Amino acid sequence: MVGSSHEALHRIFQKDPGLLTHALQRVLGVPFPETREFAAMNVDLTEIEPVERRVDTLLRAETDEGTYLLVVESQGEVDGRKRGSWPYYLSYLYEKYRCEPVLIVITQSSATARWASQPIRLGLRGWESLTVRPLVLGPDNVPVIADEREAVRDVPLAVLSAMTHGRGRNAAAILESLAAALKTIDRDSAAVFVQFVDSCLVDPRAKQMWRDLMTAMQYFWRHPLAEQVREEGREEGREQGRIQQCAEMVLRVLEWRGIPVSDSVREQVDACTDLDQLEIWAQRAVHVTDAAELFGES
Repeated sequence: MVGSSHEALHRIFQKDPGLLTHALQRVLGVPFPETREFAAMNVDLTEIEPVERRVDTLLRAETDEGTYLLVVESQGEVDGRKRGSWPYYLSYLYEKYRCEPVLIVITQSSATARWASQPIRLGLRGWESLTVRPLVLGPDNVPVIADEREAVRDVPLAVLSAMTHGRGRNAAAILESLAAALKTIDRDSAAVFVQFVDSCLVDPRAKQMWRDLMTAMQYFWRHPLAEQVREEGREEGREQGRIQQCAEMVLRVLEWRGIPVSDSVREQVDACTDLDQLEIWAQRAVHVTDAAELFGES
């Protein structure tokens, strides 16, 4: 189970390596060759000397043009130590495997993305012995996918969009579009993507909205991540507690989608004691354009 934003930002490429080269082509315009096969590799770059060095994710890509090592680093903030460690990773990997290493940095921070995209030049100015040019995926170049049709056309890129842009004023539209798009792929893959997005959402409101959307669409509850939330529900130990939580979820989804909620609608939802009915309304709340449509015929 992914436990943090840092883990999710790079481990998603372990789950779906093709997303990495797809992002390089679609987002950065890098003509990465067609890949026949991916293989996860040991991320431990520790030498015999007691100095431990590990990359976040390391993949081997077999292409028609040769073998590449894709070094993925999830970067939360500016870190001057990377000026030494990133060149080390690349030179060590080339020496060990005799394959071309490619450094990809992924971040949710625009400032970190700008810093990471600067070339690292080691040696005499104007006659550098080594230059490292990271490929950076971040909020400034990963597209904001806030349209359902666009999300359906490219679900993996929509997942990456939610992971890098899942906060701020566009969060609701991004998460709604992705939620709808997940219905078009197999449920097992969707459940895994749900966890990665959940781990990357650092804004509490956005995270709660995502969980509400997934609960209403019955994806979230098929994943082990749901056990934590289930356990919280068990602590209440009362049917009334579950009813109240579901009613609150219906209203939250509407409010976060920008759908006006009148007093009469709020009163009708709050007054409902039928859990099955509330779950139906929660599913409708994801799609309706007017709050009164909650109460339409099934």
